[in-house]
Amino acid sequence: WKPVSRFGPSAHRQFSSGGAYPNIPLSSPLPGVPKPVFATVDGQEKFETKVTRLDNGLQVASQNKFGQFCTVGILINSGSRYEAKYFSGIAHFLEKLAFSSTARFDNKDEILLTLEKHGGICDCQTSRDTTMYAVSADSKGLDTVVGLLAEVTLHPRLTDEEIEMTRMAVQFELEDLNMRPDPEPLLTEMIHEAAYRGNTVGLHRFCPSENIAKIDREVLHSYLRNYYTPDRMVLAGVGIEHEHLVECAEKYLLRAQPAWGSAGAVEVDRSVAQYTGGIVKLERDMSNVSLGPTPIPELTHIMVGLESCSFLEEDFIPFAVLNMMMGGGGSFSAGGPGKGMFSRLYLNVLNRHHWMYNATSYHHSYEDTGLLCIHASADPRQVREMVEIITKEFILMGGAVDAVELERAKTQLMSMLMMNLESRPVIFEDVGRQVLATRSRKLPHELCTLICNVKPEDVRRVASKMLRGKPAVAALGDLTNLPTYEHIQAALASRDGRLPRTYRLFR
Repeated sequence: WKPVSRFGPSAHRQFSSGGAYPNIPLSSPLPGVPKPVFATVDGQEKFETKVTRLDNGLQVASQNKFGQFCTVGILINSGSRYEAKYFSGIAHFLEKLAFSSTARFDNKDEILLTLEKHGGICDCQTSRDTTMYAVSADSKGLDTVVGLLAEVTLHPRLTDEEIEMTRMAVQFELEDLNMRPDPEPLLTEMIHEAAYRGNTVGLHRFCPSENIAKIDREVLHSYLRNYYTPDRMVLAGVGIEHEHLVECAEKYLLRAQPAWGSAGAVEVDRSVAQYTGGIVKLERDMSNVSLGPTPIPELTHIMVGLESCSFLEEDFIPFAVLNMMMGGGGSFSAGGPGKGMFSRLYLNVLNRHHWMYNATSYHHSYEDTGLLCIHASADPRQVREMVEIITKEFILMGGAVDAVELERAKTQLMSMLMMNLESRPVIFEDVGRQVLATRSRKLPHELCTLICNVKPEDVRRVASKMLRGKPAVAALGDLTNLPTYEHIQAALASRDGRLPRTYRLFR
């Protein structure tokens, strides 16, 4: 019995080691194979971000990037900082209501099925000053994606059922926020509240529980009418041709009539952030936060911050380098304490004081202000000592800067910037946020040049200027041994950062 192949009687596979091309070296192209065409990049112009402004004020920004998929979204100048005249928590509600039913789509499932045809996923995020609706999908589905984004932002139905479901989701998130072993999101809220008391970025990002029942369709529409206007929006895309994106924007967003009517915005909040400084305390029993076979010991968390600058100012880059130089982290971060081992908060704080569980530097920056803060956590009995260690580190920021540590911080910042910009969704967010704030985009190589040009005297100058301001303090946990706000302020105004001595008759 002899098997007969359907390819002929004696068909057998020719492997590369076979006799088909016996004398051709691997360094030469095979004969008869079409010549490959590779994507070429000529200089920096291929990385340019193109921006077009439509007649209604909407900006369209795009970044070419090779690949089959694209990320497209709408960014809006809207967030919790604009809620002074409204119930606090509207932006939080809108984030949860995103990609629900619209005039064209009966429910969320229809939207997800439409996206699935193009391998797409969607997401909505709100921050203090920006709301972002984004979709990643196959580039061939761009028309569908832009049409869907226009529907989601301008024609949401906001049915009673959806609003009720959102109330439950918001309530659950608030409960989760208060029960989390990691208190960083809650502390960030508190430090903003202390730094900008009762204004702009100091307003609550999460909906307070007493407002959950008060937010309805009428309240949402009155907010959307003022803030979801074309002049406050950017349609940003990465991985598509600019002209194609502009065509889609003109088709779906140029003459679109939103669900809340076309009456012009009347009460847009243009107030500038007013830094107040101050303290926000939350006494809480943290002894049972993390139950389990190896529970986290009871900790008290402190965050101390000072006003830095907005991301539009030149000093923003030296502040970013200073933040990287401070670095820090948790004593038991994932993968061990190996990220930024040479940062000041690791060398001077975590390495020397074994009882401290965390010392991390954060830099929050907005269009009109900024906040540089250090978060630290330790056993409640050592809170006073911990605060003094942090105030000393703040004072040292205005002192000598070692050339080697500065170069390391600059290199790490550039490396982090370039690594993050390897990801398409990050490029999308960078394009959208920069164009929304400045109508143009600084390219990565321009930012790297600015980082390279930071000198030790720049870091000292911005740190000294920052230290002249009032501190903002957030404290969470057992606060029995917490120094008074006046003492923390005095320590930051002193030469060595020491807290004023307190003498007690009875210990």
